[in-house]
Amino acid sequence: MTTQRTSGRHKQAMAAAAVVAALLTTAACGGGGNDGGSGSGAAGFNAANNKVAQASAAKKGGELKFAAAQDADSWDTTRGYYGFMWNFARYYSRQLVSYKTQPGAEGAQLTPDLATDMGKVSDGGKTYTFTLRDGITWEDGKPITSKDVKYGIERIWAQDVLSGGPVYLKDVLDPKGEYKGPYKDKAADKLGLKAIETPDDKTIVFHLPKPNSDFLQMIALPSASPVRQDKDTKSKYGLHPFSSGPYKFQSYAPGKSLVLVRNPNWKASSDPIRKAYPDKVSIKFFTNANDLDARLVAGDYDLDLNQTGMSPQGRTTALKQHKANLDNPVSGYIRYAVFPQSVKPFDNIHCRKAVIYGADHVSLQTARGGPVAGGDIGTNMLPPSVAGAEGQKYDPYQMAGKNKNGNAALAKQELKACGKPNGFSTTIAVRNNKPAEVATAESLQASLKKVGINAQIDQYDGSQTTGIIGSPSNVKKKGYGIIIMGWGPDFPTVQGFGMPLWDSKYILQSGNNNYALIKDKKIDGLFDQYIATMDEGQKAKIATEINHKVMEGAYYLPFVFEKFINWRSSRLADVYTSNAYNGMYDFVNLGLKSTK
Repeated sequence: MTTQRTSGRHKQAMAAAAVVAALLTTAACGGGGNDGGSGSGAAGFNAANNKVAQASAAKKGGELKFAAAQDADSWDTTRGYYGFMWNFARYYSRQLVSYKTQPGAEGAQLTPDLATDMGKVSDGGKTYTFTLRDGITWEDGKPITSKDVKYGIERIWAQDVLSGGPVYLKDVLDPKGEYKGPYKDKAADKLGLKAIETPDDKTIVFHLPKPNSDFLQMIALPSASPVRQDKDTKSKYGLHPFSSGPYKFQSYAPGKSLVLVRNPNWKASSDPIRKAYPDKVSIKFFTNANDLDARLVAGDYDLDLNQTGMSPQGRTTALKQHKANLDNPVSGYIRYAVFPQSVKPFDNIHCRKAVIYGADHVSLQTARGGPVAGGDIGTNMLPPSVAGAEGQKYDPYQMAGKNKNGNAALAKQELKACGKPNGFSTTIAVRNNKPAEVATAESLQASLKKVGINAQIDQYDGSQTTGIIGSPSNVKKKGYGIIIMGWGPDFPTVQGFGMPLWDSKYILQSGNNNYALIKDKKIDGLFDQYIATMDEGQKAKIATEINHKVMEGAYYLPFVFEKFINWRSSRLADVYTSNAYNGMYDFVNLGLKSTK
């Protein structure tokens, strides 16, 4: 997943946040600023936040120019896991179903793409049958078949060659791990996965060993894109994927540039989702975030591919002079501290609560960038984009209420209850390449000291997260009682967000994300119930209940429901944020008002 480019040390973060807050007040009141180098006619502050800015103004043609400080983890649909990659991949890949091209919450709803409908479900939710549309073709004009879809999905099993992407479909279709992947497949056609049948070129049938109510969400992921066997270059596929969408790769220099051009064999009549306005879609990669933001403001590029917010320097300039080009969406991410129960005294709920009550939540919010660039104070662990979320209405520890600046009396009461009346010492683990996380660690350290909890900070190598905090044995050995982290949903449901964090089945010896080591039979049972429930309303209720159980266990101290300040060029048309992509702009139907 993408990460945020934010401010450095705590004092600098607080100063930057104060400047941004003042500028935002001006922006909200309509004062100050102009459209500047981006050209005249910017739509206005927050004009594309959950609504369409410059609707129906797109012209066919021109070059849509992305800028980015970070390349994708992979452009291979099987291997990519960054949120912006999933968003961008729809230019050159299609799925049986995809997300609606609508703003806000409506954009998180599914709609048919390669398939003629949302599938026919039978056998108590264990069988899904899809029929492919007429006229769907590869970039060389050959038809996309059900076998291409099956083969593309089978590649997920080749984790020894194609690691890095989501494995939901592998876990759901083959929980015992019996299939060995297409590269080890002994069948002549390399289509030996029994869970998927292709009785003819137009029909594909999925057989689930047991129902999963989010199965459609899983086949909407890029990892369910078709891949044609004769074009599969295995580990090199991400350098030049073969297109099933309206654009195809023209050139790619990793870390430097990527250029897509029109796929002449794509037919608009076969694609109900993609409008394909630009003639060309390009990405320029920068090594310096401030340089990138300056080029956006100058009008050289249209938007930031990474969609993680402008740098402090860039957003300060933009809010002063170009407020009409900015949006301030809520992302799907929550930033938080988590307490591993393997590290004493965090095996005691009262010691965990002592940290929650001892923390200054306003200071933590400020360290993240303040209410604007950081987000609203986090009060629970379910992001606003997920069905069943309650936002700040659910605030069991009054973190955005009466305890927002901390409550020393309650913290000391909890310390007494956990047998540590004089406090204790612990270590906060934080990634050294995430300045805002370091700032939150310093904020937390300062407020905890006031209640007798002495926390030292260990800044570890952020590129080695999997082996450092993802190893429960290493966490215990290092005495990491508090881990600073963040998480966003893979798809907008409690399963797509919370299962890797809270279900005991997901506690791993390497690559673990259940840092708190939660083993709660009630939580596990609620996830099982959720998976088996097909009614959307009931699913939302179960999601709410899971969130409540997690918060009652005091396993987490949420910092913020994260927000960004994102740039939108005055040239852009049909631009809006979508819950499907965690508050990012929906890339696939962006157009230009003028193609000159």
